[in-house]
Formats: sequence, C-alpha cells, structure tokens
Amino acid sequence: MSRVDLRNLAIPILQAPIGSVATVDLAAAVSNAGGMGSLALTWTLPDTAARLVQCLHSRTRAPFFVNFVLAFAPVAFDAVIDAGAPVITLSWGHAPHLIQRAHRQGVTVGVQVGTAEDAARAIGDGADFVICQGAEAGGHVQSAFELATLLPEVVRHAGSVPVVATGGLADGAGIRWAIGQGATAAMLGTRFVATAESAAHPSYKNAIVRAKGADTTLTYCFDGGWPGAAHRVIRNRTLERWEAAGSPPHGLRPGEGDIVATDPARGEIWRYDDMPAMQSMTGEVMDCCLFAGLGVDRILDTPSARELVEHLWNECRQEAYSKS
Repeated sequence: MSRVDLRNLAIPILQAPIGSVATVDLAAAVSNAGGMGSLALTWTLPDTAARLVQCLHSRTRAPFFVNFVLAFAPVAFDAVIDAGAPVITLSWGHAPHLIQRAHRQGVTVGVQVGTAEDAARAIGDGADFVICQGAEAGGHVQSAFELATLLPEVVRHAGSVPVVATGGLADGAGIRWAIGQGATAAMLGTRFVATAESAAHPSYKNAIVRAKGADTTLTYCFDGGWPGAAHRVIRNRTLERWEAAGSPPHGLRPGEGDIVATDPARGEIWRYDDMPAMQSMTGEVMDCCLFAGLGVDRILDTPSARELVEHLWNECRQEAYSKS
C-alpha cells in the first residue's frame, strides 16, 4: 500500500471522526466528493471495525481515515490495518510503536496535537501529518489554545510535514483562513454532524442549526465513559441543572441515576453519559450530550455531505478570489 499524501486531495477538507454519529454513508460521501471522510473506531471491536473499513472500501476508491483515541486501548488497530485502512489518525496521546506498525504496512498516520511541543514530538515519532486542534472544537477537546494562536506555531514546527487545522471551522472563509496560515487542509466536525448522512438525532441537528457560539461551553459535565476529559457542548437541561448545583463531582450530581434515553444497540443512556443524541434513540434525547464547536454560528442547514463539501470548497475559492 502506498502512502496517502494530503497535498494530493482534490478538495482539502477532512470530516472529523465525530464519534458515534460518523457513518459509512457520511465518510464515503465526503471522500467521493474529493475530501476525506472518516470513522471513529476506538470503542469498536476488531471484527466490526474490519467490516466497517471493508464496507467503506466498497463505497469509495478515494482515501479515508479511521481514528483511535489513545486514552483507551486501540483494540482494533491491527484489524483495520489488515482490512486495508489507508490512513489512521491518533489523538490524545503518543504511540510511536503504533506509527511504526502502520508504516510497515504502508499506512499513513496523522497525529492530533494541542501544543507546538506535541507537534514536534509527533513528527519525531514519524507522523506523516499533524492535526492542529484549537480549543474552539466541539466534542472532546485536547487543546487549551485558540486555533489562531496555535496554528502558526504548529506550522513553524512542522516544516515540510503537512498540517491539518481544526477547531471552530465551519465555512469556506474559515478554510481559506487556515490554508492562508500554512495549513494543508482543514478538518470540520460539527459542520458534518449537521448533514443528512450523520447518525445524529434530528433534534440534535436542529439544535446545531439554531445555536450560536455563545450557546456552547467547555465543560466536564458529560464524563460518563471518559472521566476527566474536557468537552465542548451546546448547553442543555442536564448541564444547567449540574451547574446550578455547583458542578458537583461524580456521585453527587442531580439526576445522576436518570435514564434519559434508550438505544436499540447501546441500551440505556444515563444522564451524564458522553454518548451524543443519536437518531436511533428514544426518550429525552435533548438531555443527552450535544457536542458542538464554536463554529455553530455559521451552520444554517443540514445538506447532504456531497453538497456540503462542494459548497464549502466553492465558498473557499470565492473567498480567495475576493481577496486577490
């Protein structure tokens, strides 16, 4: 397998690995449109992960990537390599032995970083590209720095190694800005949650469309499944009740024993779980975790993923033309 070079993408837009709401349909649509789609496979068993990669291969001939969060054991790592995943990204940690293992099979590896020092280390470990995450990002946030501050530093440290910018980017102007700062590509997460192919619950998608950046907050509220990891969400009843109680720790939170939703595949969803509101859930789904970044101000619809990628790239090029 030959390495994938991000500089050869027809459209330099990556769909972030947005946890459970990322689907094969979504990833395939993004890749087929000229960008690069993804699946989040950290918590997926090896056989299932391999089937998903094979299914995605059957839907697109274009590159895609799968992600593993290194705060957890990457149990399906070897399985996705054997299944032919062309690109793997790693976040929330460093694992040079995994990079080397992937490289032996010709797999390209990207590493998400939250500091310039992390970027230098990732490159030293052999990363083929680095993903520079700003604190504006939705979901679990690895960085404490705004993207505008961090990106130029990471680009300087990266040298000839491609840099992907992410965190609060949601439109063509943001993509154009990131490329102007030296990024090779931009990665968008919340923007792809609000697409037709996303597995997010319709009420969750509508909340993203209606929300403003001020409606989001960085918190530790939804820690079920991943304690101690900061995450950015849209404010909801669960969060506000927790804050009103003084943001107490596990065991002392209001409604902690509540089952707010049920899911055919996942069973009961507890109030402070980090499982987002899924289209397959029933119950008080809007009390579930509603991951979203600061870019929600610029998300006004829920198009198909292909339409979105094409629109974003046209918007980006128009932005560049208007400033030339």
